[in-house]
Amino acid sequence: MARRIEVKSPSRIDLAGGWTDVPTYCSSKTGEVVNIAINRYVRSEMIIDDERKISLSYSTDMPTGSGLGTSGAMNVGLVATISNNQQPILKTAEIAYQFEALLGNTGGRQDQWASALGGINHLTFSGDNVAVQPLTISTEFSTWLEQHLLLFNSHITHVSGDLHANVWERFSEGDSDIIHALDTIREAGLLMAKGIATESKDDVIKAMNLNSAGVDILGLELHQPFREQLDILTGSGKVRAWKAMGAGGGGVVGMIISQSTLRNELIQDLTNYGWSHIAWQIDYGGVVRTEINL
Repeated sequence: MARRIEVKSPSRIDLAGGWTDVPTYCSSKTGEVVNIAINRYVRSEMIIDDERKISLSYSTDMPTGSGLGTSGAMNVGLVATISNNQQPILKTAEIAYQFEALLGNTGGRQDQWASALGGINHLTFSGDNVAVQPLTISTEFSTWLEQHLLLFNSHITHVSGDLHANVWERFSEGDSDIIHALDTIREAGLLMAKGIATESKDDVIKAMNLNSAGVDILGLELHQPFREQLDILTGSGKVRAWKAMGAGGGGVVGMIISQSTLRNELIQDLTNYGWSHIAWQIDYGGVVRTEINL
């Protein structure tokens, strides 16, 4: 019988702790990451016809290289599409990670876990092991996040390969600045987990600023595509914290605004600058697989 298998995999916002999920770091210290799965999806569709011939297609809500974990979501979607429907979701995430590793990706596991699980999670990485602590928040706090955390696509291609290579080469050589930077980002991940769990807006803002401070120690170029505009907005008090999504160097930037009444004004100003606002909401479903008989 002909079948159609449809899979929807969310991308994610990495609130704090990214970089520390990379095995090079978390083999000696735990990596601590907090991220949010969002309603920007990779969609996969596989059609098996009556002769058991297969066609497979993808579509994405966001461009690859955005810093929102689109590639990880794509590979989670691929594995979910071609796997048995009863496969445990975290096994899907691990297979997707290993598939990317075979292709030469030396990053961490947060993107695959965020897409597979959905929701808001504090992920602790220890070597190849991942501990998941879901963070459940009130409707009021989720509304605050969705209204005050703005995402913008800078339309600058996100490039992380060379940046990653330089950081990890210096880390392996024992560079004290790089070690301090990554430890700072780890501390930001722990503070963000506390802030989300206790619904402390101040801790969320402090954690994002701490994370950005750590990233700046890794390399000022990681935030350079956003710095001119965001320094003005933070200086005026309109933005209280900001960070590049993913490894930085382009793509999408996230910012926490001081008042929701500034939302439309900032969206218009940054649209005039050439950036595109990305509306988002929390995705609680994670990867979703639907099989339909044709």
